[in-house]
Amino acid sequence: MRATMASMGRGAQSTLRRGPAPSTIALPRTRTALRVTVPSIVAFAALTALVRRNRLQAIDMALSLRIQAIRHPALGRSMAFVSWFGFPPQSRVLPPALITTLWVTRFRLEAVMQLTAWGSALLSTVVKAFMQRPRPVAGGDLRVVAANLGGSSFPSGHVLTYVGTYGWLAVVASVLIARRSIRIAVVGGLLVLLGGVGPSRVYLGHHWPSDVAASYLLGTSYVAVLIIVYRRLKARRVLQ
Repeated sequence: MRATMASMGRGAQSTLRRGPAPSTIALPRTRTALRVTVPSIVAFAALTALVRRNRLQAIDMALSLRIQAIRHPALGRSMAFVSWFGFPPQSRVLPPALITTLWVTRFRLEAVMQLTAWGSALLSTVVKAFMQRPRPVAGGDLRVVAANLGGSSFPSGHVLTYVGTYGWLAVVASVLIARRSIRIAVVGGLLVLLGGVGPSRVYLGHHWPSDVAASYLLGTSYVAVLIIVYRRLKARRVLQ
């Protein structure tokens, strides 16, 4: 990924936009971000309250068993691959590599925003410390794949960090990559990664479905706020 971003940087004049995104793109995105933020936070708060009161355990177990009932070697490998990016050491190498690449290719604002997006990992740690929800335990038909896991179960650190880091990268790619074919390929690949990480965490037995849902909600609102901030900073630069 670092090599890909670096090569993109060398061809920046032809492939990447140096100026702000056109208003026909940026303004609707800002309005959409505003509409998404509040409902996502409200839904996250409601889900958190239900988990704190242990109201979702039966539903979580039923959904987990249903998801894990789909057995196929290729599916198992793909689920493990999607989750791979969220485990150390790669989880501690890839985000700084993205930030550094944006910085050295002179997309300084985007680099700072990418660093802020990576802050979703810290947000996950804080919420986990507050919730202290036990992770799924293997037993009966429930499988738990051995892995280097840390912290409590709620919310899913993988999902929240992915939505923050790679969700924001998708936003940056959609704004900066001028060539349509490349833009579609990059953004599409990132969206597949984001869509797959949630089911992978349940399939591998590392999280409950409500952990995953909460992370998608909180991560979406986090990225929505970043979009609003980014758009305003871009607009301020234009006015200067």
